[in-house]
Amino acid sequence: LEQKYPFLWRFWQNLPPQGSFAIFYHSWYIHVLEDRLFERLPENQTPLVMRDINAFERQLIDDGAIMAKFWLHLSKKELKNRLKDYQEDELESWRVRPEDWQQQKNYKQYSALAEEMIIYTSTGFAPWTLVEADCQRWARVKVLTQLVSTIRGALEQRKILSETPSLPPQTELLPTEPDYLDRVDLTVHLPKDEYKTRLKSAQVELRKLQRQIFEKKLGVVLLFEGWDAAGKGGAIKRVTDILDPRNYKVHAFAAPTEEENKHHYLWRFWRKLPQLGNIGIFDRTWYGRVLVERIENFATEVEWRRAYREINEFEAQLATDNYLIIKFWIHISQEEQLNRFEARKNDPFKNYKLTDEDWRNREQWNLYDVAVNQAIARTSTPLAPWKIVPGDDKYYARVYVLETIVNAIKKKLNHG
Repeated sequence: LEQKYPFLWRFWQNLPPQGSFAIFYHSWYIHVLEDRLFERLPENQTPLVMRDINAFERQLIDDGAIMAKFWLHLSKKELKNRLKDYQEDELESWRVRPEDWQQQKNYKQYSALAEEMIIYTSTGFAPWTLVEADCQRWARVKVLTQLVSTIRGALEQRKILSETPSLPPQTELLPTEPDYLDRVDLTVHLPKDEYKTRLKSAQVELRKLQRQIFEKKLGVVLLFEGWDAAGKGGAIKRVTDILDPRNYKVHAFAAPTEEENKHHYLWRFWRKLPQLGNIGIFDRTWYGRVLVERIENFATEVEWRRAYREINEFEAQLATDNYLIIKFWIHISQEEQLNRFEARKNDPFKNYKLTDEDWRNREQWNLYDVAVNQAIARTSTPLAPWKIVPGDDKYYARVYVLETIVNAIKKKLNHG
């Protein structure tokens, strides 16, 4: 199961909530040690893995986690003696794996891999502590002493960061900032007959591609963001209408739960990633950190500003691990939104969708306009570009979304 996800996925599942300890005996570093020693990790992938590890650790520490990393170093002779003693002890022999003897046999090579790992992943925010472990008493004292020192230092640093001032909310884009939403032609229109024809054609094409997605182990991640009443649900429904339900899942995200608030904001999204070969559809996404959480002050300015980098790193990790990411912002005019609000209010089957929160968000249109444009500018990358959907005409928007998905999947399957 774990091999059907990015290698960091299983560690995100086991991160401790705020206020708790977690001890990783072996960790994400096994991917750049044993997997390299036994040639399970291609050498050309090693720099990317190191990059992802450094980003992972920085994200956690920036979010308030305290991390201490220890490399317990043994001489070749001591390693051999301990393995031999463990193997001869009936209570300890189960701990000795064939891989452990391979480490001892290839001691010089394994030491070189460990040294390279330490050089590239001993960072200012998560440095390694080298522990001379031939003497067990010394090793225990050094580990505990350094752990106490790390915790104390991190707590002091937290006091300083808590005093960081914030700037007033930005209500207008600067003259130097691009206005992507203003460039969208919202007058585009699709006649109903053409809509039905193109919609059916794209749906059938997507259904055919579903098998290739599975066979080639391509993970597909579809992200839907947009104004309230922009038509995200309608677009998603048309995407899934004739798909095999065993091969996709739709995840709708609202405000984080109490449990989710005790973790890094990306934690709940890592948990819902589709396996390779499957499609994951996200109705609202991690972009909430730089949109609603920014506007409503659920995230501090320091938190939402660093989120742009964290999001780009997250999506880059997925894209380099055979995931296709397609991000949609469904754009509508203020006038069209008001019309849809009024229609929902008077429709007994849809009025549940209209909340006081929707009306309040509408009053903050200018704040969201700035936040959306800045999010697009800072997170539209070659690996995960944004697609801005003209949404005033629902027929046009739904066909645009489907055809974009079909074309992107075809291109990925044909070119890798």
